[in-house]
Amino acid sequence: MRTEKEILAASKEFVGENRLRSWYEFLVTLLLIAALLTVCFFREIPLAARLAASVISGLLYVRLFVIYHDYRHRAILLNSPTASLLMKLVGLYVLAPENIWTRSHEHHHNNNSKLTLSGIGSYPTVSKDRFLTLTPAQRRLYLVNRHPLTIIFGYLTLFIYWLNLKSFIESPKKHMDSLLALVLHAGIGVAIWIQLGAETYVLAWLLPIFIMSGLGAYLFYCQHNFPGATFRPNQDWTYANAALSSTSYMVMSPVMHWFTANIGYHHVHHINSRIPFYRLKEAMNAMPELQNPRTTSWNLLEVWRCFRLKAWDNESGKMITMRQLKARPVPVKA
Repeated sequence: MRTEKEILAASKEFVGENRLRSWYEFLVTLLLIAALLTVCFFREIPLAARLAASVISGLLYVRLFVIYHDYRHRAILLNSPTASLLMKLVGLYVLAPENIWTRSHEHHHNNNSKLTLSGIGSYPTVSKDRFLTLTPAQRRLYLVNRHPLTIIFGYLTLFIYWLNLKSFIESPKKHMDSLLALVLHAGIGVAIWIQLGAETYVLAWLLPIFIMSGLGAYLFYCQHNFPGATFRPNQDWTYANAALSSTSYMVMSPVMHWFTANIGYHHVHHINSRIPFYRLKEAMNAMPELQNPRTTSWNLLEVWRCFRLKAWDNESGKMITMRQLKARPVPVKA
């Protein structure tokens, strides 16, 4: 058995991109999005075809977002002025401008699976004992942040509000790009509605990013909040243990692995975020420590199980539901 330090060192073998592969994956994604959005804009095309193009565009947005996320981790397209400009534009387009995204996501990687009420870059998770000490207002806010509707409507809650509106209000000088993202997003949306109508606005603008935001928010949630995930007190936290015991491998079809740019190999990504997305499977296959991960999936029963989890229970050593959280201990008879 290798030590955590040795595992982290071994993962460095898979750091390093194929520059042509990186550009290929990025540009193919952009071209497919452009082609499908073109279909959405033509009202002469049957509605069913336009709707299908819109939904597939939403899935491609997820792929684009993960590629952008890899760039921000410095895993691909290093030191390219062209890539830097394009990725800045992508960040604005997908409502994840670079300043707030980089800061919050780096915090997530360095604090994943720590018990916290703040939830910076992720979702708040506290122990049962801590939850029971919260004020009613704090409990409501905590449960709202973890509510399924909050995650499903990530377009409004995570992307528009948290990543942009909240960050700009709290620190305008640091997050002018958040304001720019909101202005551009609203302006383009209004222009499409006025010029081409509500139907085209929904198909070509709103639905794709709504799908991306909802799926993206759920991926952030479920890959760290799933049956089998473990949480530790901050003083016992280690980077490698958080990746191996608190981060899932998401079981999905090859097609969905492609649309999500291999983000389902999330435990590998958390072992070393500099591994390009197209090398995550290779790293998993080569490192024995990564081959028996804790898993989740898109199965609706599994989705329901993940959504039910509300807090960490120190006594049972697992995440528990709201019913279990409220349950009173049975008194022991003398």
